[in-house]
Amino acid sequence: MKKVIGYGISVVGLVVMALGFNIFPLKIPFLEGVASNYISGAGIVLIIVGVVLVAKMGSGKKKKSEEVPIYEGKGKNRKVVGYQRE
Repeated sequence: MKKVIGYGISVVGLVVMALGFNIFPLKIPFLEGVASNYISGAGIVLIIVGVVLVAKMGSGKKKKSEEVPIYEGKGKNRKVVGYQRE
C-alpha cells in the first residue's frame, strides 16, 4: 500500500513533465504565465521523489530469525537437544 503513493507521485510527475514539454497542449490559465522549463523541472522532481519513495518502501529488510538453543538437564550436565527459531 505504501508503494502506491510513490507510484502515484511518479505518474503525476510524468503528467506535469508532459505538460511542461507541451506534449499535451492544454490551455490551463494559471500555467500560461509560468515558463515551461519550470513546469518540466517540477515534473522531473516529482518523478524523482516518487522513485525514491518506492525504493525506500521496497527495501524493508526482514529480520533474520535467530536460533536459540534448547537445553536439557541442569548445571554442568546440560546438553543441547535442539534449536528453536524466534
